Amino acid sequence: MTGSGGSQHWAPGDHILWRYRGNGTGAVHICRPVTVVRDTPELLAVWMAPGTECVRPVLADGTSVHDEPLATRYTAARTTERARWAGSGVLKLARPGEPWSVWLFWERGWRFRSWYVNLEEPRARWAGGVDSEDHFLDISVYPDRSWLWRDEDEFAQAQRSGLMGPEQAERVRTAGRRAVDRIQAWGAPFGEGWEDWRPDPRWRVPELPADWDRTPAHTAP
Repeated sequence: MTGSGGSQHWAPGDHILWRYRGNGTGAVHICRPVTVVRDTPELLAVWMAPGTECVRPVLADGTSVHDEPLATRYTAARTTERARWAGSGVLKLARPGEPWSVWLFWERGWRFRSWYVNLEEPRARWAGGVDSEDHFLDISVYPDRSWLWRDEDEFAQAQRSGLMGPEQAERVRTAGRRAVDRIQAWGAPFGEGWEDWRPDPRWRVPELPADWDRTPAHTAP
């Protein structure tokens, strides 16, 4: 794993981990090795290449989380598994302190499909990457500037399951409304041309380290 260590600043081409911790558990249950595209005080941009080996949550018997009925999806026993990212790669954009990141998706042949606003805890930086906590509610944004809410049913179920209290849920809703304001104003990053970005063909796919779930020595906002 490359990077600049304690300063938490990375150069283009560095490999870091983009991780999510389980709500209420603190244990890493999603880990995606990515390549740094840009790292400035205003923006962290990373690329997850097709075929990247990642860690994802699954039910205790190894089946997909989404195969579990919604009523018990967040209370059924879980574990994690290693799996390759299927389909096209994903460009992720995150601004310090913002409670969301914006992901760009393409179809085959680099035909741009959509942006995806992933509502989440502002990312904590550490020497090996960034950690966050997913907030269930998301927004899809399309090239014609239309948008729609995603996973509202999971957001509601997370509250019923005790993974998110009323105060946190309201903070997430407020963040979502702020994100919608940004979309409607076609502010950053939607109007910045990132859909025309392409990865450096010399970049290799980063490897998933054996200690992907290690505890950071320190964190920084």
